[in-house]
Amino acid sequence: TFEEQFMNSFEQPYVHEPITKLNSERLMILPFLVELDGGKKLCITEADLEDYPGMFLNNSTDKPALKPVFAPYPKVKKQGGHNNLQMLVEEREDYIARTSGTRAFPWRVFVVSEDDKQLADCDMVYRLASPCRLQDVSWVKPGKVAWDWWNDWNIYDVDFRAGINNETYKYYIDFAAEHGIEYVILDEGWSVNMAADLMQVIPEINIPELVNYGKSKNVGIILWAGYHAFDRDLEKVVKHYSDMGVKGFKVDFMDRDDQEIIDFLYRGAETCAKYKMMVDYHGICKPTGLQRTYPNVINYEGVHGLENMKWAANTYDMPLYDVTIPFVRMVAGPMDYTQGAMRNAIRKNYAPVYTEPMSQGTRCHQLATYVIFESPLNMLCDNPSNYNREPECTEFIADIPTVWEKTVALDGKVGEYVALARLHGDNWYVGALTNWDAREIELDLSFLGDGNYKLELFKDGINADRAACDYKKEIIPVPADRKIKVKMAPGGGWVAKIYK
Repeated sequence: TFEEQFMNSFEQPYVHEPITKLNSERLMILPFLVELDGGKKLCITEADLEDYPGMFLNNSTDKPALKPVFAPYPKVKKQGGHNNLQMLVEEREDYIARTSGTRAFPWRVFVVSEDDKQLADCDMVYRLASPCRLQDVSWVKPGKVAWDWWNDWNIYDVDFRAGINNETYKYYIDFAAEHGIEYVILDEGWSVNMAADLMQVIPEINIPELVNYGKSKNVGIILWAGYHAFDRDLEKVVKHYSDMGVKGFKVDFMDRDDQEIIDFLYRGAETCAKYKMMVDYHGICKPTGLQRTYPNVINYEGVHGLENMKWAANTYDMPLYDVTIPFVRMVAGPMDYTQGAMRNAIRKNYAPVYTEPMSQGTRCHQLATYVIFESPLNMLCDNPSNYNREPECTEFIADIPTVWEKTVALDGKVGEYVALARLHGDNWYVGALTNWDAREIELDLSFLGDGNYKLELFKDGINADRAACDYKKEIIPVPADRKIKVKMAPGGGWVAKIYK
């Protein structure tokens, strides 16, 4: 039923079907991409979603027609779900929103492209959002994060027992400091399980000690928080950890987009801003521009990210998804895909391994996602031990910025490949991804203008179709004609830094 689907992680993979063939019993999440005649595309989403439920789409006729569906307002709820951290709706009202007086309603956004690559560089949602409500945003610091959960705290070559404890997190902090990575996250496990109380910390963790240790090395601490544990005493929790020196929260498992949850997103952002705390919303719908209104909202999930490779069946096609989301999900805004795997597998060799996960596709595919995917707070998902064995790739990832002054969409076709160039300071970064088809494309770098440039590139190795970790690094001059050929292995990628 639709009621069951209103409880939603918003992480579903895409289907590519005629609208009339879509399952009429299923809701479609936004953004939703429609193929039009003549190579045009129509991307449907929404912006400035405030004090109102999010929109789903459904096709229940034999005509190519879509109708909007909204989750009704919650009437009866109970605590439960993942580790007792969610509020489960048992009964809903017969209306979708409570509102009064004159107000602005959310924008329904229709982005039409003549060329697929235009969708990969679209800021329409951001432009339609309400302007910034903060007087000072100088304390909002995007950056990279050494992340613990994907790699299951599975470090090695150490003389202590790895796990959710201070010794392990000091190791992560040391790694971050060595590579200029701005943050370390304490994901789920630092607070007492099933208590849904963020003031109860397990005895193995001393947060003030970790904050001070990180501060001594210029590394900030971010804390994971389940939705109900965070919201039940919001201001007390935020003030407590802000006073301690924590830099922000990753809030997870809302898993709804009815009016009540959308109101929480704004309330959480406003409260965190009051105490100069950043917030990364997980377990939530697509962004609708809240990061413009409250710039301390630094990232969103709402994406079928790399975490799914810990358990997804080997039939799932992640490289296909990776060259689809830049034209669909990324139209809505930033996405916390959580890339950076150093264990990489060709299609036939991939297997889901929860404690030692791997990615599908080549090493260069992983590297290029740091340029292709918009992600102002971007994870290094693998463990420090694996990164230490790959210093060349680690140094390159750690050096890539997470925010950009300009983007140039170079080439792309939905579900096949994508290539983008992004500017930060004086340096350009260029990335390209392909699906499971080996591919050669020519990139036009004429956006560089006059001058002599060098190109530090990582490309798929000659054996990357057999051994996904195979890559080659080169430093070459940018050709005078500004044209460069890019060859990618199946599931491959290509990435470069361009500098004078």
